[in-house]
Amino acid sequence: MGQAAATCFPACFASPRARTAWSRGCEVLLANNLAQPVVFVHRDYHSRNLMVCEADANPGVLDFQDAVAGPITYDLVSLYKDAYIRWDEEFVLDQVARYWSEARRAGLPVDADFAAFYRDFEWMGVQRQLKVLGIFARLFHRDGKSAYLDDMPRVLAGLTGACERYRELGPLRHVVDEVEANVARTGFTF
Repeated sequence: MGQAAATCFPACFASPRARTAWSRGCEVLLANNLAQPVVFVHRDYHSRNLMVCEADANPGVLDFQDAVAGPITYDLVSLYKDAYIRWDEEFVLDQVARYWSEARRAGLPVDADFAAFYRDFEWMGVQRQLKVLGIFARLFHRDGKSAYLDDMPRVLAGLTGACERYRELGPLRHVVDEVEANVARTGFTF
């Protein structure tokens, strides 16, 4: 993973030290993600793919083409670290705790320690937010869809907030800061 992560990073916007930190950060996230229990995941379970159904108390769920087996926290992250909605942190913590409690009661393979489960949730959030930022940049540059640029600050705030809370993810925060500074200096638009 180290070499692949380092080569996918925009080298023109980061120092060799930042590229090394990026690679190590990706390895830490990957190890955490792979250690989580595997379940069916929608992979795009967020506000724009949930529809209100008047005849049923359950939402209609759209966009299943990316569904796979994956880490148990992935869809929870997709919903509560949504790229299009900013949820209050207390609300998210409460909802994740409720999910964890119900998942345990239902026999789902969640960590018995809520703090460990919440850390897994946050780290999965960092991985997903990095992915989303890359997708939004691609949609802008390749497809000319500039509307996604408006959502990037919200996603970036979630990413940097989680990186600040966990010492192991601190180097990723420094990489993001360096890239942002270089982007501002060069006038490049993600």
